[in-house]
Amino acid sequence: MRILCVATLCAALGGCASVTRGWDEQIAISSTPSGANATVAGLSQPQPCITPCSVKAKRSDDISITFEKEGYEPQIVNLTKEIAPTGAAGFAGNILLGGVVGGVVDAASGAALDHKPNPVIVTLNPVAPPPPPPKPRRPKAPPRPTS
Repeated sequence: MRILCVATLCAALGGCASVTRGWDEQIAISSTPSGANATVAGLSQPQPCITPCSVKAKRSDDISITFEKEGYEPQIVNLTKEIAPTGAAGFAGNILLGGVVGGVVDAASGAALDHKPNPVIVTLNPVAPPPPPPKPRRPKAPPRPTS
């Protein structure tokens, strides 16, 4: 009887996205040129990093990343959340094996989700140089007297 209970428990947990994937994921961040300040908002505390870098985020977080580098236009990338194939399989395992509690935990924790895009890669655009100053006008020479 114990073996049957342990086998059932292992099968139920094996389908759970929280167990197989975890509640957190690493998000890789890079830019061209590298060395940009990337501020990750949407985490419990915004995390700055210098590209290339990576941050650990909860799968349920709503994340945006602001890229800034002197001489380049700032860029903001908003990440979306999508159900990952492996997350969907874990979530479905909860439903099939009657793991209602596991399904609720997976839905609340976002364990079945992945952030997109990951890795986040941006190409920064140089700031447009200011227009050249207007050329000074030469004063017109006075007309020559005719005699």
